[in-house]
Amino acid sequence: MNLQTRIPISNGTSIPCVGFGTWKTPNEEAEKSVAEALRVGYRHIDTATAYGNEAGVGKAIAESGIARKDIFLTSKLWNPHQGYQSTLDAFARSLEMLQTDYLDLYLIHWPHDRKYFDNWEEMNIETWRAFEKLYGEGKIKAIGVSNFRPRHIENLVDNCEIAPMVDQIEIHPGMPQDDMIAYCREHNIVVEGWSPMATGRIFSVPEVQELAKKYGKTVAQVVLRWHVQRGVIPLPKSVTPSRIAENSRIFDFSLEESDMQVISNLQGCGWSNLDPDNLIY
Repeated sequence: MNLQTRIPISNGTSIPCVGFGTWKTPNEEAEKSVAEALRVGYRHIDTATAYGNEAGVGKAIAESGIARKDIFLTSKLWNPHQGYQSTLDAFARSLEMLQTDYLDLYLIHWPHDRKYFDNWEEMNIETWRAFEKLYGEGKIKAIGVSNFRPRHIENLVDNCEIAPMVDQIEIHPGMPQDDMIAYCREHNIVVEGWSPMATGRIFSVPEVQELAKKYGKTVAQVVLRWHVQRGVIPLPKSVTPSRIAENSRIFDFSLEESDMQVISNLQGCGWSNLDPDNLIY
């Protein structure tokens, strides 16, 4: 395996096994970090309208000299833009910002939730129908969701024509999401993991520090390897060139199963406090 090894998606396309994340990266820094990631060898770039950096990401890709077809580009629809026509309009704006005429993957960033919206089921359905239209027109190569739990996914499956192909959720030591991963595998949904380093808290966990010493790797490399061996696509982010390169060097070793279990059993390593069942944005 390497950064460009691809994992099959249910519709016959595929996605690189590690992505480069840009959450909480301002526009100018996103441009620089994405350019560096592409230089290092990443070919899977993840952004979102809510990140406010699509323009920087798009500029980095356009100026990289790498053919667009060789880059897997993801963006996400922000919740205030949900609904059929507003989704189509938001997608068009994202394409313009990203300087491209298609996306490899488009995700609903968060499910609308019944706690805050009386019509959350219908809102998600109308949004997904717009996704299906864009997919049918070839403007998106694969469609999926982010932070969706089973009841959110089943609402789409029961009322729409195309099932989500990807679910991007928060996954890291202390939050392994075993049940959600099992659900997605049962329904042929690829799982991506955001915040793989537990928003930085994983670096101070003694058990992982010991494993890093054992394998002669960094804490970040051990944790990313844990994700990959679980079949999860991690989305590490950094604006530091040395760390961007470091996070790419995870394919020359494997974690023993007992060490995989040590990481999976960790508790209290951090959580974003973002809950799709109690979302306030």
